[in-house]
Amino acid sequence: MIMTERYPHLFAPLDLGFTQLKNCFLMGSMHTGLEEHADGAQRLAAFYAERAREGVALIVTGGIAPNAQGVVAQGGAMLTDETQCGWHRQITDAVHAQGGKIALQILHAGRYSYQRDLVAPSALQAPINPFTPQALSEAQIEQTIADFARCARLAQQAGYDGVEIMGSEGYLINQFLVAHTNQRDDGWGGDVARRQRFALEVTQAVRAAVGEAFIIIFRLSMLDLVNNGSSLQETLRLATALAQVLAARGKAVRLIGGADVAQELDARRAIAQATELALSL
Repeated sequence: MIMTERYPHLFAPLDLGFTQLKNCFLMGSMHTGLEEHADGAQRLAAFYAERAREGVALIVTGGIAPNAQGVVAQGGAMLTDETQCGWHRQITDAVHAQGGKIALQILHAGRYSYQRDLVAPSALQAPINPFTPQALSEAQIEQTIADFARCARLAQQAGYDGVEIMGSEGYLINQFLVAHTNQRDDGWGGDVARRQRFALEVTQAVRAAVGEAFIIIFRLSMLDLVNNGSSLQETLRLATALAQVLAARGKAVRLIGGADVAQELDARRAIAQATELALSL
């Protein structure tokens, strides 16, 4: 039996309203190192185009920062002005020529950023980083939200079919969500509503910047695997709120597990929580 007969729904086109994916296969984000390479655009164009040619409907790029504070490391890739769109256009054109679609992952590393000018919700050093972040001021938070929106708008201008907002695995948005890394007592921390505010306002700003006819994916941790991580109820609350914010078709909440500093918690409990969340959604 051929694969299309065995898994007809996976291979069937997916109607998003304003556009259609040729099947339900998504290639998840991975950082290749080519994002910062001298001829990285040409090499990434060939890499992604081959995946599109072989049948992947939607590709998500490696993480691209919305500002200099959010890069994964000093000199890391970012999309902050129109002069950078031509670099990305080589990639999007190559994927489209092979019948695929591609989304840019917007990733702000927060306290994981391997540089001296890193920022985070609270001035808490990550175990995997020798540098301690500066706690963001309220004005800096508002600017960071605007930077996410600008990055999404530039991605659209560069020919991307959508963006993935990186809200999982211990990066900046996840750092706001989790009490373990968010020790603020202002409008951006404390109770669950205030800890989730940054994620929701980033998503609202991105949707406003790109309009309805653009794919938006929010990558959300099902469980954090750290003490004082988000509970199942908190994650369900956020997923529901995100769906309401995005409203239009062509949206998705991708469920991921863990953080780069995840501790060894009971695996059976973690699997049970992840399963319960997936079924609830």
